[in-house]
Amino acid sequence: MLLIKNGRLIDPKHQIDQVCDLYIYNGKVVSIDQTPAIDVSPTKTIDATGLVVTPGLIDMNTHLREPGQTQKATIASESAAAVASGITTMVCPPTTSPVVDSPAVAELILDRAQATGLANILPVGALTQGLKSEQLAPMHALARSGCVAFSNGREQISNSLVLLRCLEYAATHDFLVIFHPQDKDLAGKGCMHDDITCTRLGLTGIPETAETVEVSRCLLLVEQTGVRAHFGQLSSEHSTRMVIEARKRGLNVTADVAIHHLLLTDENVNGFNSLFHVIPPLRSQLDRAGLLHALVTDGIQAICSDHQPHDPAAKQAPFAATEPGISGLETLLPLGLMLVEQQLLSLAQLIEKLTSSPAQILDINRGALAVGDIADICIFDPELTWELSPENCVSAGKNTPFIGVPLKGKVTHTLVNGELVYQAL
Repeated sequence: MLLIKNGRLIDPKHQIDQVCDLYIYNGKVVSIDQTPAIDVSPTKTIDATGLVVTPGLIDMNTHLREPGQTQKATIASESAAAVASGITTMVCPPTTSPVVDSPAVAELILDRAQATGLANILPVGALTQGLKSEQLAPMHALARSGCVAFSNGREQISNSLVLLRCLEYAATHDFLVIFHPQDKDLAGKGCMHDDITCTRLGLTGIPETAETVEVSRCLLLVEQTGVRAHFGQLSSEHSTRMVIEARKRGLNVTADVAIHHLLLTDENVNGFNSLFHVIPPLRSQLDRAGLLHALVTDGIQAICSDHQPHDPAAKQAPFAATEPGISGLETLLPLGLMLVEQQLLSLAQLIEKLTSSPAQILDINRGALAVGDIADICIFDPELTWELSPENCVSAGKNTPFIGVPLKGKVTHTLVNGELVYQAL
């Protein structure tokens, strides 16, 4: 029996927001605010006075780099970074090497995660073999091996007939398909948002239409097949509006946004700092405002880190020649709390976008803390100010523009399946 006492429990799924005691036994919540009927005394007590207690955070897009690119990161290193950040479940895309297009690769990832014994890792299977957009991957076998959804990553399936067949098969088995929409021809060799800043810097731009054209095509095929679909890391106001309108028409579609797209714009690229090189690119102030509005009005259902750890060499080149991506696990919660501080979101809304909403999209039994729920728990101090540095960054990837930036909100404890897997020193 574990007792978490005097914490402010926020569980958006069950509309709980109160200071109370939480009793955990055998990996599950057994009682809230009253002594449980089980005749067992607490063997450990966590005093959460002044702290916030929430379901463990669920990150919808986390690149773990294993197998294939262990010079950048490993499942062990990124799982440690996740639990130090209150993230108890990570969804990893199929863009490993080899690609997650066979049960053996999916099972390898799950075995490594289990051996690490920290965060839950949910692999996404490939839509096509080798992500080559030619033949369907063995989706049914991948689902049996533990894949929670299917995606082609950012490798666009430009042949609409192949994409249609993929979606038809997924719809037949009620599999979730995740799109990372970008038209490869329109994006070309671009490296940032195609606008005034891009022109001034002399860089090649990626127009907004690279995203909106692909979103439009995917939505038409989703409508034809009736597949469950999720649009990951949308970056433009226009594409978000298209997904919202599709939901109003009855399509079973959802969307998420990366936390850095809610705080940064293309103007941050001004100094050619490669840490701001991301795909999809940081867009305009209007796009950022549109994403925030969609988030508040539930047009966007989840926030993710879009965590992409890199080795130092990947960012040490001219801007356009560097590899895109931000190491985002450890800043996901404090950057979200920055939006709360700016009164753009309520704390309950933020927690919902990081817990119950992702769980609902993925159709997994996580993201809530009512009696009987699995005890994946994040406890954090909302007032503690700290700074991320290369020395205290747990992730193997130190490639974040938020190093040295004052952050507010620090995780103190993380529990996975009722087990304490992280405690701040």
